[in-house]
Amino acid sequence: MAVQTLKDLLDAGVEGRAVLVRSDLNVPLDGPNITDPGRIIASAPTLKALAEAGAKVIVTAHLGRPKGEPDPQFSLAPVAAKLADVLGRNVQLAGDVVGQDALARSEGLTDGDVLLLENIRFDPRETSKDEAERTKLAKALVELVGDDGAFVSDGFGVVHRAQASVYDVAKLLPHYAGNLVAAEVDVLEKLTDDAQRPYAVVLGGSKVSDKLAVIEALAPRVDTLVIGGGMFYTFLAAQGVSVGNSLCEESMIDTCKDLLDRYADVLHIPHDVVIADSFSADAEAKTVAVLDIPDGWMGLDIGPESVERFGAILRGAKTVFWNGPMGVFEFEKFAAGTKGVAEAIVEATGKGAFSVVGGGDSAAAVRQLGLPEDGFSHISTGGGASLEYLEGKQLPGIAVLED
Repeated sequence: MAVQTLKDLLDAGVEGRAVLVRSDLNVPLDGPNITDPGRIIASAPTLKALAEAGAKVIVTAHLGRPKGEPDPQFSLAPVAAKLADVLGRNVQLAGDVVGQDALARSEGLTDGDVLLLENIRFDPRETSKDEAERTKLAKALVELVGDDGAFVSDGFGVVHRAQASVYDVAKLLPHYAGNLVAAEVDVLEKLTDDAQRPYAVVLGGSKVSDKLAVIEALAPRVDTLVIGGGMFYTFLAAQGVSVGNSLCEESMIDTCKDLLDRYADVLHIPHDVVIADSFSADAEAKTVAVLDIPDGWMGLDIGPESVERFGAILRGAKTVFWNGPMGVFEFEKFAAGTKGVAEAIVEATGKGAFSVVGGGDSAAAVRQLGLPEDGFSHISTGGGASLEYLEGKQLPGIAVLED
């Protein structure tokens, strides 16, 4: 990636300058409580380096999916508190995005201060399809940092979106890739251009349609592609097998038939599953062969035989990319498949394999299931961005940094 980096900005000097940073602080909440602070922790090093170098740091980020207007349940207040704890310094939270409070607070910043603007998606211009509207918001953000300001893109989870705080603002300020974005792109370039073989990919999640493009992109380039999670049942249905009440995308059955025909030597699907009589943590559960799913039951995890088979493949791999859980890992009864596959990847990493967890639910599973984060070579903060990069798509938030 031929772009200016945070090091270039720090070498040029930031003391006394205001620096706008787009971070990805979109963490899961249970009411006001953050259930997984992984993205906040990952975003902290770039912010800390700037503050310690004397910059006036102004951070933009989003949380959840507010509908272009202020919504208290999506306020960044809990994020500001956790970020302050991680950084070990005070973090102000503006009462608005680019309004009077944000402007007044930005003008009052001293060297080393950190100001977090309220949820950027409270402003409908952030995600507008109208470039002129997005540019108006970008200009308002630039006003907060002034003529001597700079922009650091460090929110990898949003670089696949052409949004005001990601894309348009980079056109208006000297722009740099933060440590997180630079590291993510380096990892993905390695997966794309320099992967050691055997190369194994594990894909889970609920819908084939969400992963179709990445399956099409990776299947011709990898040695093994393991399919699990809810989307597996559509592949099973494509083989004429009854899947009971399991998730199944009827419209994707023919597509799955085609994939199974074209990539028979590469695609691996489970042979046994853990089924339940209802979708709940305390449902009755039992393990059956995939041919024996009874009517009225649903598959919620891959079975132990499949875990062992997939584990053997993964333990022998030199490169592993994993995106998507194998089952409903949030329920303890249906977490063994995800945990078993993840443990096999950790073993492979311990033997020298290069392993990447592709963000999203997979990263959450690593932490929730108590797996060692340093047991993987890299845990991405951006599931969607990782997948689009591997699909070969241009990411607007990266492309604009190269200008």
